[in-house]
Amino acid sequence: MNSTSELRSTLHTTQSVQHEWLTRKSTSTSINGSDSAQGFTDLLCFAHLRWNFVYQRPQHLLSRAANQCRVWYIEEPIWQDALSLEIKKVAENLTVVVPYLPQGIDEQTAIRLQRQLIDQLIDQQTITDYVTWYYTPMAFPFTDHLRPKVVLYDCMDELSAFLGASPQLLEQEQRLLNRADVVFTGGYSLYEAKKKRHSAVYAFPSCIDYTHFCPANSTNSLAGLDDPADQASIGYPRIGYSGVIDERLDLSLLRELANRRPDWQFVLLGPVVKIDPATLPTGPNLHYLGMKEYKTLPAYFSNWQVAMMPFAINKSTQFISPTKTPEYLAAGLPVVSTPIRDVVKTYEKWSRVTIADTVSAFEQGILASLNQSVGDDEPELDQFLRTQSWDQTWRQMHAILNKETSYVLR
Repeated sequence: MNSTSELRSTLHTTQSVQHEWLTRKSTSTSINGSDSAQGFTDLLCFAHLRWNFVYQRPQHLLSRAANQCRVWYIEEPIWQDALSLEIKKVAENLTVVVPYLPQGIDEQTAIRLQRQLIDQLIDQQTITDYVTWYYTPMAFPFTDHLRPKVVLYDCMDELSAFLGASPQLLEQEQRLLNRADVVFTGGYSLYEAKKKRHSAVYAFPSCIDYTHFCPANSTNSLAGLDDPADQASIGYPRIGYSGVIDERLDLSLLRELANRRPDWQFVLLGPVVKIDPATLPTGPNLHYLGMKEYKTLPAYFSNWQVAMMPFAINKSTQFISPTKTPEYLAAGLPVVSTPIRDVVKTYEKWSRVTIADTVSAFEQGILASLNQSVGDDEPELDQFLRTQSWDQTWRQMHAILNKETSYVLR
């Protein structure tokens, strides 16, 4: 059981790094500062993820940013027969921009044409007072001529460690870091890695839309939510995973668990990316249901008994901070995870979280989770989760951006 003092310690450990900027700069703009002081009207985001892909950090943050300014979410190019620029408004003040480039062109031509399309967008949409927000350093070669009020690098992952990463990524990241005014990181491990390379780095780890997921918790909604149709025929107990299925998952661990426990049903939600689907373990108790809309996830979670995070321990997972951890917990699920550093740092103390470093330990962790009763630390966990909101994170980020633009205006 966590005492009150332990709770305060946990909260402080989780939040102290991201609040560090308050002691480094003056406080003329508070962390919940007035939007009226905002020094920009537009935000140009350059992303490596499609907007309609898995709903995660970019979508959470930029949907909130659209309440303060126009947001232009610029995706990586699609190759076709002719040069064009698709502009799709997906919400009030939020527009997805997709460059289309001719097939067969060389790298320098691709850079030149993308620069041309970005200039065209800025001119046609009368974008003047803007900040640039980078998720991918690979956008820097065709945007390094821009003169935004603030250059922000939101480093949500160590992309250079991912399968298929461009050999130029590290070089372009260094160029971006040299130019950036401020750097955000998607977790504490990334913060530790990047703070040595830039003077203004702030940790903003995975957060949660608590009100979206808490209805899945049977202690909050008695009977829980209705079972989705494609899951209803699957037996019990169900051990679930939600997220991208790629090289970061330990497929041998999943395969061995399914073989050891044919009486458990393993449900996986999410797209298969960068790996051959034929390499996925198969069996009567393994169920791949594909990518689901964000709004439907609570119904799936509500009808699981345990959530799992069977990540491999390798270079691609060294710095990840899985968004699903707090979402699972808000849904009332016990969580069994391999020893991902940010999961251990932030969540290991809670009674509903089990860290397992072997197949046997993972199996025992799931078994214990299936049989455990509600822990004495549930009220403290609930309070902790409520503090980890995307709304609060965006307010903090927005205040930092306002502070940075205020320096430009002086």
